[in-house]
Amino acid sequence: MDARFTAEQEEIRRTLRELLLKRCGPEDLRAAVLTPAGYDPALWEALARQLGLPGLALPEVYGGVGCSVTELALACEESGRALAPSPLLATAVLGAPLVLALGTGPQRAELLPLLASGELTAALAVPGAVLATALGLVGDNGGDWAGGGRAGGVQARQVDGVWRLYGQAAQVLDGHSAGLLVVAAHTGGFARSRTLLYLVRDVDVDVDVDGGGGGDGSAGLVRARQTSLDETRPQARIELRDVEAELLGDEDADVAGALAGVGDMAAAVLAAEAVGAADRALERTVEYVRQREQFGRAIGSFQAVKHRLADVYVEVQAARSAAYYAAWAAGTDAATGTGGERVGGLALAQALEALRRAAAEGIQLHGGIGFTWEHDAHLYFKRAAGDESLFGPVHRLRGYAAEVAHLFDSRGGGDGSRAEVTV
Repeated sequence: MDARFTAEQEEIRRTLRELLLKRCGPEDLRAAVLTPAGYDPALWEALARQLGLPGLALPEVYGGVGCSVTELALACEESGRALAPSPLLATAVLGAPLVLALGTGPQRAELLPLLASGELTAALAVPGAVLATALGLVGDNGGDWAGGGRAGGVQARQVDGVWRLYGQAAQVLDGHSAGLLVVAAHTGGFARSRTLLYLVRDVDVDVDVDGGGGGDGSAGLVRARQTSLDETRPQARIELRDVEAELLGDEDADVAGALAGVGDMAAAVLAAEAVGAADRALERTVEYVRQREQFGRAIGSFQAVKHRLADVYVEVQAARSAAYYAAWAAGTDAATGTGGERVGGLALAQALEALRRAAAEGIQLHGGIGFTWEHDAHLYFKRAAGDESLFGPVHRLRGYAAEVAHLFDSRGGGDGSRAEVTV
């Protein structure tokens, strides 16, 4: 097995890094997050039309590039280095793969080319704060997280042959600006209780920000951008008030399985993105300690500082290896159609820990300037905390992975007997 990257993969990394260095510096980033969309439309057009990032892992028959999850992970690693705000994650990592996995032939043929070109952006809307559960990262996603027939969540029912959605979804990534919403909703009542995915199309992107919400192109849909810890990862609250929707796929589709498959792939890509951010945070800290002087010498020459940064370096490199392996495994499973090894959650846990450590050390070693809220070091710390809130926490990612692998099987009843570890 040759684990080296191909020339094409290295070219993706080099080209994207050069573009983001020119178009997504610290000032550009801070200006972009203050726009109503939360990102720079010109930069998104360059990423989509010039580099084809939204369609990188989509089949060529649907207008995609036809690459694997590995290429998408490498691209997101570079976007993570710059903390580039864009709808890439919501569209290419969450939305488009679900349409590809569950959509009917006409739905794929109509929507995937638009998503691959970046002309249409998508967002996955799940009720409450259970995105990680819905994606099967921190627990079994076959439960009643979409509503379960109780008040709250999102409910779906058919009226005169047309599906109607009711309810609310919070923490929807790029939900305020997406032109297509993929909504998870509960239907069937108690007789045939199940979760299905629905498409809400023709969504108007002109909405209120941090307000009460505004009407959209789809009657009954109200959405508003919310204040989030990580401004580079904008979120929205979506209210569905008798909104007309279209079922994604058919009623017998394995929605839980599709969400879990997309969740594993998304975790691998997110891990690579977090590794890129951690690597850049470490680079910035190393640059600073080489210049900052105390007691007549650069603080980077002190052994204690060297040891701390060396520990961070080892942690980042280990996380990078795990992220690359998870991306390769996810791409292999997708290519062969098998439900093979799913290690995305573990790779994501390791990468989030590395990012949190790199960001925290960066803030402390920058000294007084690092503790100011305006310093760029805080952007990396917010990304780490925000991602762990959305897709974690780390201990639950690892705990569920151990549960699925039956790592700790208790042999014996509840009589206090010792649990044996299955190796």
